[in-house]
Amino acid sequence: MNKQNLFQDIPGTLPEELLQTLAGSAQVRIERIVSRGHSSPEDFWYDQPQHEFVLLVQGQAELEFQEPAERLHLIAGDWLVISARRRHRVVRTDMHQDTVWLAVFY
Repeated sequence: MNKQNLFQDIPGTLPEELLQTLAGSAQVRIERIVSRGHSSPEDFWYDQPQHEFVLLVQGQAELEFQEPAERLHLIAGDWLVISARRRHRVVRTDMHQDTVWLAVFY
């Protein structure tokens, strides 16, 4: 068994979001995502073939969804399930601290 910590080994500079697969199989993928003021490009939408359970562990973020149109402000502890093919994007993340996400794709 190899114990690790979700808050360790985060680089001092993050020119891009940090995406790391922590565990997975053919059906499930668990990722740690670290954002520091990052957001999706203005014309970019995630359109994933899998459902996504996402937990905001630290920081703050705002997500935007299409069909139906919706915006959600997330704080630490908030979680949601994003249905497969529901187009969404990250509008903003906290610029003053790391925003740490735990995402499970299934």
